[in-house]
Amino acid sequence: MSKRDYYDVLGVSRGADADEIKKAYRKMAIKYHPDKNEGDKEAEEMFKEAAEAYEVLSNPEKRQRYNQFGHAANAQSANGGYGGGGMNMEDIFSQFGDIFGGGSPFEGFFGGGGGRQNGGRRVARGSNLRIKVRLTLEEISNGTEKKIKVNKQILCKTCDGTGAKDKSSFQTCKTCGGQGAVRRVTNTILGQMQTTSTCPTCNGEGSVITSKCSVCHGDGVVRGEETISLNVPAGVSEGMQLSMSGKGNAAPRGGVPGDLIILIEEIPHETLKRDGNNVIFDLHITFIDAALGTSVEVPTIDGKAKIKIDPGTQGGKILRLKGKGVPEVNSYHRGDQLIHINIWTPKALSNEERALLEKLQNSPNFKPNPGKNEKSFFERMKEYFE
Repeated sequence: MSKRDYYDVLGVSRGADADEIKKAYRKMAIKYHPDKNEGDKEAEEMFKEAAEAYEVLSNPEKRQRYNQFGHAANAQSANGGYGGGGMNMEDIFSQFGDIFGGGSPFEGFFGGGGGRQNGGRRVARGSNLRIKVRLTLEEISNGTEKKIKVNKQILCKTCDGTGAKDKSSFQTCKTCGGQGAVRRVTNTILGQMQTTSTCPTCNGEGSVITSKCSVCHGDGVVRGEETISLNVPAGVSEGMQLSMSGKGNAAPRGGVPGDLIILIEEIPHETLKRDGNNVIFDLHITFIDAALGTSVEVPTIDGKAKIKIDPGTQGGKILRLKGKGVPEVNSYHRGDQLIHINIWTPKALSNEERALLEKLQNSPNFKPNPGKNEKSFFERMKEYFE
């Protein structure tokens, strides 16, 4: 099913500023929050959709890519296609510190952790990773699958990412009673005010480790290498960023992994030059071929192509091969190949060649647009050689 436009999801215009986008998301987050719509699957999907839209439109770089390329540029979904999304509830609730000034607005009204997993306990999130992937023009034009090795934080295999020596090494936090948060009631002139904050003893996890894993020393993660399959869509360009959700650094003690950000670099082609979705090729022919006409082979992204040079072709003319350029991302449209005609002039002539050209020098057919005091082509060429 195709995704809705992110601006339509939040109900804002494409020119909306950051404050308008934040206010629109805040309104939708309150309206469709799971604690307020318990058991309502449609409300939950609306809640996730709004969070996904805000996650992209609130980030200037992601918003710019989305405006240019649509959903294809923002995230790689689980099936390997770039369709946007991939946010889970932990990703969504992590945004609330920015939107609601620290935590969910529902903690004081709906009984705890804003719908977070593990009974409202805080779940750590791994950091994002950035890598560069270099692609040839052929790979960019056709799309490609890359197997890349990424050095990053991975889950410790000895403790399965728990950070503990064994299961008996976990102990419920005595400070928060396993809730991951502590509540404080303060008397004010308006009455009692209740505030909730992360437990300082267990850092919001609800439990403490009495005996740590000897390999990861309680972190639950170690340095390692992972081979990742990257599906690059056709039509990407230099400087474009793609994102794979959950493929960044692993989080301590079974938290949510970060994302992998892929920066695209183009490897310069030997003969072809990219200009947007068009491809440019400089073709050099002799003035004899230009005068008499000929057929030549030119390189394209898809191989060789034979083109016809009409008699009397002038230098500077541009020939067009329709549909031989680079496709647009997430579109069926493809650019063209533009062939720039350049007339090649020899720098050295034999006596026989010079004599032959001098015989043709005064021919009226070798004078371009003859006018007053205008030199013929061969007069100018003779001056050049002399």
